[in-house]
Amino acid sequence: MSREPMTSPRPLRIAVPKGALYPDSYAMLSAAGLDMTPLDDQGRHLIFSTDRGSMPAEYIIVRPTDAPVFVANGGADVAISGEDSIVEADCDVVELVDLGFGACRFVVAEAESSAGAADAAYRRRGALRVATKYPNVTRAYYDRIGVQADIIKLYGNIELAPLSGMADRIVDITATGTTLRENHLRVVDEVFSSTARFIANPSAARIDVRVRNLAAALEAAVSAASAAGKE
Repeated sequence: MSREPMTSPRPLRIAVPKGALYPDSYAMLSAAGLDMTPLDDQGRHLIFSTDRGSMPAEYIIVRPTDAPVFVANGGADVAISGEDSIVEADCDVVELVDLGFGACRFVVAEAESSAGAADAAYRRRGALRVATKYPNVTRAYYDRIGVQADIIKLYGNIELAPLSGMADRIVDITATGTTLRENHLRVVDEVFSSTARFIANPSAARIDVRVRNLAAALEAAVSAASAAGKE
């Protein structure tokens, strides 16, 4: 009885975030042994393939907020994503490696000129009005501290919300706090800190040895980068 010839598994599909996380993501994946040169001339292509480097791979360039969604729903096997995007997406993914770059903080802030006004409004209304780009993160934070919050979803210019009186406070991401200071906002609490993570589809993490091998290679690259930074 003849057997069907064995076929090689398809290349591992990796979602790479565009924007601020892209340069470090490229460098870290390259340090882990992947051939990243197909991404050097992207043009209008959406998927980039290579059979060089430590393993055959396919890359897709995605918005950082979409990376967890692609992984959770099978559009990619693995991805690099900020912890902020992972928490906000609230998808079924597995975090395998803290890559250490892209550090930022989720903070609660209010206008410097109205210190104490938010607490007074809460006592009066029984709820805070909070503007944010991250409603899931914000809702989880206020649920955790036991404060009722009416969340206002915005897509930009979050700093305007308390300055215009539309909201009592904001929840937003900051790396240095410069934008907040320039807009006369002060931080009143920190929600959590975020760095870039290597994530995987739970099924891929469980059954695909390439995912585990890449996670190990990334861990080694992170350790090497950390050691070099201390020299």
